Amino acid sequence: MAFYKKLYALTEGGRQYLLSAPLIERSLQGDITLEEYGAFLCQAYHHVKHTTPLLMATGARLPESMEWLREAVAEYIEEELGHQEWILNDIDACGYDKERARNSRPNASTELMVAYAYDTVNRVNPLGFFGMVHVLEGTSVRIADRAADSIQTTLNLPDKAFSYLRSHGKLDQEHIKFFEGLMDRLTDEDAKKQIIHSANMFYLLYGNIFREIAPEQVRSLDVNENRKAR
Repeated sequence: MAFYKKLYALTEGGRQYLLSAPLIERSLQGDITLEEYGAFLCQAYHHVKHTTPLLMATGARLPESMEWLREAVAEYIEEELGHQEWILNDIDACGYDKERARNSRPNASTELMVAYAYDTVNRVNPLGFFGMVHVLEGTSVRIADRAADSIQTTLNLPDKAFSYLRSHGKLDQEHIKFFEGLMDRLTDEDAKKQIIHSANMFYLLYGNIFREIAPEQVRSLDVNENRKAR
């Protein structure tokens, strides 16, 4: 079995844990409030802003024998630059103060996922970061566009409030094919085991982020005039 298919098969339990998070299930049914969507975006900002630094750290720690993979990481970096600003713009389009969101503290579950990512890259094995790539991009492909359509219909928000979800739904479809090719080139069995382990950990950690999101988490953010008008 090709490694990507094996990775997908051996992370099914973790994937179901993530997708069964009540907020995800409700958002796909249009059962979500503006505050919940705003709280989700805030947490997305707090982990997405680390994507580029994590990719840089991963690329720097790859051995010379994996120069081909370092080049792929460089492509990822180029495409991921600035995505956290898209999320802040979405927060602004929802009527919340994006600068207060920028300076807010992440939830505990978000902080733990980011800390695990850095620890894996810096202490354990940089290839473990690809477990995070598998989880985040795979989740985007499965639900991002559907969730955006459902949330927009329910909350009557403008298109500019969904740049993160909609761009990642389309972009990550291309990334998944690219990622599959990279994973199937790996020959190091220890690296493969690490990626599978890390992916299962990231499914757990990312699922916990959704389970911790609550409406009150954005009530401390000042709202702008667009929000007041609604």
